[in-house]
Amino acid sequence: MDVIVAVDENWAIGQNNGLLFTLPTDMKRFRAMTTGCTVIVGRMTLDSFPGGKPLPNRRNIVITRNPEFQREGCEVVSSPEEAVRLAKDDETVWVIGGASVYASLLPMCKKAYVTRVNAKASGASSFFPNLDKLPSWKLVSTEEPITEENGLSFCFTEYENVRL
Repeated sequence: MDVIVAVDENWAIGQNNGLLFTLPTDMKRFRAMTTGCTVIVGRMTLDSFPGGKPLPNRRNIVITRNPEFQREGCEVVSSPEEAVRLAKDDETVWVIGGASVYASLLPMCKKAYVTRVNAKASGASSFFPNLDKLPSWKLVSTEEPITEENGLSFCFTEYENVRL
């Protein structure tokens, strides 16, 4: 199981249940990496997708505390542990947010693919754990920055969980 996320300089990931930045190159990479795989997502993040619909061409496992929640194209579970059990036989599993889902499943992830945006988002309301400060995570690669996409520069980084 791996994690994929885009963060600002303060490891912020969202504001009011939405993304902080519009980066077509990052979205294209996200689609390429997760298509055909299983994604684990929180219900609020699912609601932030266009039309609140699950991501196409992926197995969508949604974590929610609401036992009544159902959505076509989704498998619904009530805990991160249940999501992991449900996906355990799948070849490639991605944790795709939001903040509480990332925080609960990060220790079980082998790799983190982090898009680092060279900006500080104002008004951010959700954050990803700062992997540079966690002893169990090590930066293993950084690609050259992509400059000036919607006025922003960013780079793709990869971290490894050294405890797994």
